[in-house]
Amino acid sequence: MSPKSRFSYLLIFILGYAISCASPSTETYDLWIKNALIIDGTGSDPFWGQVLVNGEEIALVDRDTTKSYTASEVIDAKGRVLTPGFIDAHSHGNPLETPEFTNFLAMGATTIFLGQDGSSPSTTDLGGWMDKVDSLDLGPNIAMFVGHGTLRMLSGIQYDKDPTEEGLLLMDSLLVDAMEAGSFGLSTGLEYNPGYLAGQDELNRLAKITGEHGGMVMSHMRNEDDEYMEESLAELLAQGWYCPVHVSHIKIVYAKGEERAKEILAILDSERNQGKTVTADVYPYEASYTGISLLFPDWAKPPANYDEVVAQRRQELEKYLRNRVNLRNGPQATLMGTGAFKGKTLKEIAEELGKPFEKVLVEDIGLSGSAAYFVMDEEVMKTFLKDPNICVSSDGSPTSNHPRGHGTFAKIIESYVIEEPLLSLSEAIHKMTELTARKTGISDRGLIREGMAADLLVFDPELIKATATYENPYQLAEGFDVVLVNGKIAFKDGKPMGRQGRVLRKVSSGKAL
Repeated sequence: MSPKSRFSYLLIFILGYAISCASPSTETYDLWIKNALIIDGTGSDPFWGQVLVNGEEIALVDRDTTKSYTASEVIDAKGRVLTPGFIDAHSHGNPLETPEFTNFLAMGATTIFLGQDGSSPSTTDLGGWMDKVDSLDLGPNIAMFVGHGTLRMLSGIQYDKDPTEEGLLLMDSLLVDAMEAGSFGLSTGLEYNPGYLAGQDELNRLAKITGEHGGMVMSHMRNEDDEYMEESLAELLAQGWYCPVHVSHIKIVYAKGEERAKEILAILDSERNQGKTVTADVYPYEASYTGISLLFPDWAKPPANYDEVVAQRRQELEKYLRNRVNLRNGPQATLMGTGAFKGKTLKEIAEELGKPFEKVLVEDIGLSGSAAYFVMDEEVMKTFLKDPNICVSSDGSPTSNHPRGHGTFAKIIESYVIEEPLLSLSEAIHKMTELTARKTGISDRGLIREGMAADLLVFDPELIKATATYENPYQLAEGFDVVLVNGKIAFKDGKPMGRQGRVLRKVSSGKAL
């Protein structure tokens, strides 16, 4: 064969191979996403490819972009990024009241964890409650933790600092029931009532049961102030001998600078070196948001009678509040999020009413209501964000007066990938998907991989915007063009398109069903 003939034959072979590759597949899929830059959730570099979906699962991930497929629906990504849906490790809300959870879908969160800070639905039948929620049309998927404080109340222990063995056994039984119903673990809120009344023995006991059922303890620690961080961590880490432990919304109130954050991270690393599983989540804001009772001393909260405390110890209470608020950056750093003074700082309210802020707290606000507290340092938060064992959460809800509930995941991309490249886009996606799934025990989400649930996002990272502010916290995030939940479009071009979520339950195999 002449060189010319050989060349012609080779050319025909190459063209034939290319045509065969480009020819349509004989199988028909439900959905074909093509022309996508895929970031698969592992933290690895992006790659060009296409994804095929059947039912609720990813059926095929193809790196050959020349192939053509037959599908009932086609999404042309047009070069935009395709990622797994984000998983919110710590969020709030009542699905019986707001099952759509549009705020989460709009910022790319396709699965949210509820039952946080020691508070879950007040029922002895968490499984039945989940069945009821699952019968609704949900926006994102919902996964549950059972709250320690709720178990205390349901078991009759309530505000008892020294519970009886009978009460503890009933609480044990309720925890077992919740875990067997599909809870992913136990949440504690030790800064809140009644959680702060629990001692180490009680917490260890519950951690042991949680571990025996394959769950984790996710904790809002007893005190997040700088001077108490080591002590609070020690209490949680002691539970790490019995099950994985997780620091909710890790922060150091009052602390400043990268070095202090690294000291805390070194403690967590040391515990891992002893064989414990220790993780945390963080949100990208400098203000926390929680109940105003946080400012009050334990002796003014239930089971104490607040009116009697005010009548008998008013001067002492006012002094305590004055000192505590001033330690927390002063009254200008507390922004009310609920009630008649919503949207005003404690300083503004005091000036408006013409009296000291401590008297405002005692007389006009009391123990009810919530506020944002500007008590954190961005450098501390950014140091935590970069740590490989810390994932992302919002700690937000559809109704909380804090921008994190509508902006967290968008802000991570906008602020710390695009504007200030603290993380690569692949690293950021990993922290919002696979890392969270793996740490919490979800094995079928968080990755773009065949057989995984088709919770997927299509977007241009340059166009992502967190529009929510402290003044206007309910503005939806922008830029997530298509949000798929369980293989169906749930949110598109800024609008909800149908509720496709369901309740995920933890089972002994580790797969969420």
